[in-house]
Amino acid sequence: MVVTCNTGLVAVNDRVGEYRRRMRARGLRPVQIWVPDVRTASFAAEAKRQARLVARADSQTDDQAFVEAVTASWDDE
Repeated sequence: MVVTCNTGLVAVNDRVGEYRRRMRARGLRPVQIWVPDVRTASFAAEAKRQARLVARADSQTDDQAFVEAVTASWDDE
């Protein structure tokens, strides 16, 4: 009977653990961020839908006029 051991995994885990310890010592912490998968058909469909809305925005000037009316100029602050 042959038994194998994945000793490479231990070394990687040790290196990652040491790296994280050093980063925490510098006052940092790990953050996991989930982002949309831009390769999916649903993402492409939603991007097209939003692009059509933006393209039609020129014909809906009332919305932009309102935003400009309630927005303070940088010079006014």
